[in-house]
Amino acid sequence: MFGVGWFEWFIVALYFVLITFMGVWAAKRVKSAASFFIGDRKFGKVMMIFYMFGAGTHTDQAVGVASKTYRVGASGIWYQWLWLFCTPFFWIIAPFFRRMRIVTTGDYFDARYGRGTAGLYAAMAVLHAATSIGVMLLGTGEVIKALTGGQINLFFAIMAMTVVFVIYGVAGGLAAAILTNFVQGILTIVLSFIILPFALFKVGGMAGLRETIADPGMLNIVAPEGVGVFFIVMISLNALISWGVQAHTMSACAAGRTELEGRLGVTVGMFLKRFCTVAWCLTGLCGLALYTSLKEPDEIYGKMAGDILPTVLSGLLGLFIASMLAAVMSSCDSLMIAGAGLFTENVYRKFIVREKPDKHYVLVGRISSVLVVAVALIFAFSLENVVRGVEVLWKVAALMGIPFLVGLFWRRATVAAAWAGALASFFIWLFTERISILGREIWNFNEYFADKLPDFLLFNGELYLPWQIVGYLAIGFIAVVLVSLFTKPVPKERLDRLYECLRTPIKPGEPEPDKPFTLPPGVEPAPRNTLIQHPDFEIPRPTLIGMAGFIVSWIAVALIIAGFFWILN
Repeated sequence: MFGVGWFEWFIVALYFVLITFMGVWAAKRVKSAASFFIGDRKFGKVMMIFYMFGAGTHTDQAVGVASKTYRVGASGIWYQWLWLFCTPFFWIIAPFFRRMRIVTTGDYFDARYGRGTAGLYAAMAVLHAATSIGVMLLGTGEVIKALTGGQINLFFAIMAMTVVFVIYGVAGGLAAAILTNFVQGILTIVLSFIILPFALFKVGGMAGLRETIADPGMLNIVAPEGVGVFFIVMISLNALISWGVQAHTMSACAAGRTELEGRLGVTVGMFLKRFCTVAWCLTGLCGLALYTSLKEPDEIYGKMAGDILPTVLSGLLGLFIASMLAAVMSSCDSLMIAGAGLFTENVYRKFIVREKPDKHYVLVGRISSVLVVAVALIFAFSLENVVRGVEVLWKVAALMGIPFLVGLFWRRATVAAAWAGALASFFIWLFTERISILGREIWNFNEYFADKLPDFLLFNGELYLPWQIVGYLAIGFIAVVLVSLFTKPVPKERLDRLYECLRTPIKPGEPEPDKPFTLPPGVEPAPRNTLIQHPDFEIPRPTLIGMAGFIVSWIAVALIIAGFFWILN
């Protein structure tokens, strides 16, 4: 059936039935808008680790890393390892999200800059969520198309996946996403490693791989051209700035019972992903040795699965397909709920219909979930390839990250500055981009300006990606600082309430407040203890647990890089 055995499809069908049942069963826990969008903050450490791993790890990333590795060699790993140097900072930043005592990151922008800025953020974050879902669906669709030899086309593959995760996600909200992500996280690990041992065997192990790949530069972690040190530094900085404003970051940090659940969830969950990324890159290198002239690099992961796994054991390909679907759906459902939450809580509830019963907003959340996915489908069918989609995601997420981070630590940041920083960086990004809608190109910066730029700004005749990042980040930060110095400050009372919450730890069993950034009755604000003794700066002094986790995380980063380097050499 479609080039794949019946037993393989039987395994896939079992997965579909199980995951849909779990998701719909979770709908019983939806009692309010808070339970639909944030899961009532009842989840423990293991569930939060697998939720973050599942939400942050998806098939298009495996496809993208393998595809980029096929093109440029081992340095292609940085297309997901761009987050590697950010991971220790997750340990530091995660408690802030839990201490905000809010449902969406849009509530932070509302409290810090006002309702209008929250609406701007919600629009950009929903766009990012939809873009992310589109890239994931495209990447997974390419794999299905490749492993069935084209018998299942891209449209049918994408629509089949979409129907399933929409059904259980719309029914159960975040509780369904976290519950199903536990199973799907385990399957994602299977997806990452299932091809690699058999592919290595076919090429004669690492020794055979090194002999087969004629160009030794393809085994360098850092390539002199393309993916060099400057490239890695800039995409890592861009990733750190963008992480806090991604649609699902709030739920990943704040759906746990305490701050520790959020810290362990994002840090340990993301380190699990870093290990899986090594497997994706090595699989791409094996593909480079096995297929010397593949026309569509995005198909390398699926082609290897279709060619290798059926020859090993019946059922392995079915397990691979189920794992692949798990990887993409675990992320899509999380982003769908996060995007719907942002629209419902920060646009619909604030600007369109206020003071309605909770059931009304749950219904709106479910409807907007479907609309987010509809936008994602349009984007998926507009992308030229997965790697291109990944690059777009990097850029879109960072635009609101600038006012988010500045406002978190600098009291002087103003409402006008938040708008100026976000819009200025957005304009620079669009101006230096190539923009296509449904396959029709409407703007191409390189076509008009590349030949007028100095050589050091170019790579392969186009504006080099790291310099584009320098442009929109620098303009954004400069705009925020300069406009803040010449515009009206945010009222002191409003800022005092916000920063009191940010420095006050969550107490065990602390009830959910009625309003965002409000301490529950009986909870006294923690005293101000900042690293810089200036009234405008709110950079807290490091705690013992914060510094210990930060140092251990950096040790883990060093060990992962050293381990990968050792494997290659």
